[in-house]
Amino acid sequence: MENLTQCIKLKGIGASPGIVIGHCQLHDPGHIKLPYYYIFSLEGIEFEQDRFIQAVDVVERHIKDVISEIPDEILHHSDMFHAQLAMLKDKMLFEKTLEAIALDGINAEWALEDVFAKIKRSFLQIKDPFFRERLKDVEYVVKLIFDVLTDAATMDFAAKKDAAFILVAHDLTPVDTVRLRPDKVLAVVTDMGSRTSHTAILARSIGIPAVVGLEAVSELVNDDTLLVVDGLTGDVFINPDEGLIRRYVEKQDCYISHSARVATDSHLPACTRDGFTLEIKANIEMVDELPSLLINGAEGVGLLRTEVMYVAKKELPTEDELFVSYKVMLQRIAPLPITIRTLDIGGDKLASSVNFGAEINPALGLRAVRFCLKEQGLFQAQLRAILKASAFGDVRLMIPMISGKGEIMAVKIILDEVKEDLLKQGIAFNHDMKLGIMIEVPSAVMIADVLAKEVDFFSIGTNDLIQYALAIDRGNEFVAHLYDPFHPAIVRMLKRIVQAGHDAGIPVSMCGEMAGEPLYVPFLVGLGLDELSMTPTVIPRIKRIIRTLDKTQCGSLSEAIINASCIRETYELLEDFLAKYLPEDRELIQSLCKIS
Repeated sequence: MENLTQCIKLKGIGASPGIVIGHCQLHDPGHIKLPYYYIFSLEGIEFEQDRFIQAVDVVERHIKDVISEIPDEILHHSDMFHAQLAMLKDKMLFEKTLEAIALDGINAEWALEDVFAKIKRSFLQIKDPFFRERLKDVEYVVKLIFDVLTDAATMDFAAKKDAAFILVAHDLTPVDTVRLRPDKVLAVVTDMGSRTSHTAILARSIGIPAVVGLEAVSELVNDDTLLVVDGLTGDVFINPDEGLIRRYVEKQDCYISHSARVATDSHLPACTRDGFTLEIKANIEMVDELPSLLINGAEGVGLLRTEVMYVAKKELPTEDELFVSYKVMLQRIAPLPITIRTLDIGGDKLASSVNFGAEINPALGLRAVRFCLKEQGLFQAQLRAILKASAFGDVRLMIPMISGKGEIMAVKIILDEVKEDLLKQGIAFNHDMKLGIMIEVPSAVMIADVLAKEVDFFSIGTNDLIQYALAIDRGNEFVAHLYDPFHPAIVRMLKRIVQAGHDAGIPVSMCGEMAGEPLYVPFLVGLGLDELSMTPTVIPRIKRIIRTLDKTQCGSLSEAIINASCIRETYELLEDFLAKYLPEDRELIQSLCKIS
């Protein structure tokens, strides 16, 4: 391909913040050509099965080597590699491939390809973007096995250049990403990916700016093409001109100085200029994320996702395993509180033997509290572990996807039974542990006043609430642009939830992605939320913005937004507010978000 001379702007997803100007290095591992042939003898079948088993063993040793090389600062992400180890010997991959070799009389590569195709079809039925992303784990493991079976060489892109560079790739595997060196790789740019992909998660942890989901950037550049990468907005410029480079150098300086100012006061309270204070907490899922939570000034855990221990291995976690995990977290951040969300997945997503078959629409099916009420043995084990851990710190229990009062009452019955059993056994627990629910289903919004009388707190899950209310799958590229938290229906729902909670005398928090977006902060402050919970690394910035605001002024903005008739009107109101009350931070706040 000839070098391009014109400046081209691409729009992707800002996955890890930062602004970088530099030359790129293209990573293209190529495609493996697989052999296909039939096996006509028992000896031949056994030979192919042995080839496959030996290839799996080689990959297993490789992944274990990778785990041993992971730097301490991102060691908390090693769970994804342990999950890959479990996938290697999972019956749906390992045993089914051996069966296909024998039953279909085909070579190992052909059998593995067929088995993976079936697994892929099952994963693509899952609506939740987080769990759909886990297909990449399976895909990566399969690719490694293919590499061994076909003797394909792997590319060490990190060793190709002496000078630091911007890495451009169609996609990166978890191993590729975890081996990135910040002193060598200035930024990462990929065709594929989302904010929940491994590339995005690990890039944020390492501190490397990243833009993903650019679709065709790897086809538009050569090695050493000059790029501007804006991990804040998701913009990437190929062959930028001098004027554009100057503007981005200024923006880069602004971002660096702003980040330095933010970091110095991350432990100050999130208190507005007129005395209104919000609690700022963190969303986490693993114990190894606790240092980041404390460093960034979180006032506790507002959302502990508990799904990792259920999907990372073939067997369900035991009650004792869950208890120890929750207890360790509580002891490490004491006296700060932890809000534990009970299992929020369906049977179709468990790596264990619990399975209810394929569902036509899992997002509207047996998931979260519905799944737990059906699988009461599993639910009771988790409740027992949480209650036992409550003796060691401040625990709040949160139930996801509540759609009506009946589900709350059913949960309370099971919770009371577990408490009674623990009392009989003389096991200590907090008898006054707070019980809350997530408001993320439109029906729960409509009867929020009824639900508020049954619980101790509300937490708004904006990710699902917006998807369900607007009938939009964020992972669907054809409709994702319609997903907007400032849709008039959404802002009115949020007001209704907060009002219902406060009328009943209970606090209302928000733990969806909206809580951690700088652009929405003035509206959320004006709405009167009691708590925001978000990714730990964005906490300092959100706190700083809150400290520059005035609650009364934000209240007027919120009322105007709630009364707006369309999204465009809402953004115009916000633009005017930023220009009037936050002139110094206006450009950066806009850059950190999705408006220009």
